[in-house]
Amino acid sequence: MNVNQISETIGLPQSTIATNIQLLQESGLIDTQTLKATKGQQKICAARFDEIVIRLDEESTQEVDNVVDVAMPLGLYTGCGVSAPCGMCSTQRVIGILDVPDLFLDPARMQAALLWFGRGYVEYKFPNNAKLLNTGIEAIEFSLELSSETPGTNSNWPSDISLWVNDIKIGTWTSPGDYGDKRGLFTPNWWKLEGSQYGELTRWTISDSGTYFGTRKISDVTLSQLAIAEHHSIRLKIGIDDNAVNPGGINIFGKGFGNHNQDILMKLHLKPPAGAVEPVEAVQTAKLKKRGA
Repeated sequence: MNVNQISETIGLPQSTIATNIQLLQESGLIDTQTLKATKGQQKICAARFDEIVIRLDEESTQEVDNVVDVAMPLGLYTGCGVSAPCGMCSTQRVIGILDVPDLFLDPARMQAALLWFGRGYVEYKFPNNAKLLNTGIEAIEFSLELSSETPGTNSNWPSDISLWVNDIKIGTWTSPGDYGDKRGLFTPNWWKLEGSQYGELTRWTISDSGTYFGTRKISDVTLSQLAIAEHHSIRLKIGIDDNAVNPGGINIFGKGFGNHNQDILMKLHLKPPAGAVEPVEAVQTAKLKKRGA
């Protein structure tokens, strides 16, 4: 648009628009081009970015240095035991045949970006980087996008979804429903609108004081009970407990599906080296995502 068109669209004076256009151009957020108009010249303005993400990290600089991130692709589970309704799909197509639990062992599962099942579990083995680094752990955090599972969708379909670490149940979260009111931000266009579209980004943290869902304590399971230092891997199991009050199934969204475009993420918060000084300032970073990048 040119300045006049922007002024008409927003309903602000041209002088105000011109001032803001100059600021946006100087900040590198828009491009402008002067072209010939019917009378004189016009300035055509175009946005350089589809999205601007501003991160205000909670971690301090020292803590960021002491955090190890491991992203686990959705299809790299090492164990499973699921029941129908169940299925998997990549960002391109459905994998195999729906509602056949044995197909969860198909090697094509490596491409999975969304998987779902009514009962059962999938289990992942994460590397125990703390053992490799010969250091202790202050907390373990898991982040993953989840929802309930029902044929079609139903926003009022509670499901008790549980996590186990090293075979110890750390807690349960009740998903309110199977979300299908609108297409997920990253859900591919070929995926049917009647299917599960997105979930909630859940965060589970185990520390010496217990297990937390977000900031809410959900169990008394502590790090010491998980015996992390005794194992070369950290095993995460996601599923529906056999004794669940609301066994409403589960959708797990990976990269290329849902609203958050991420795999299953584990963060190991390592103990700082002896004598380390805790900084007082938080880290603030801005990330600009270029169109098409």
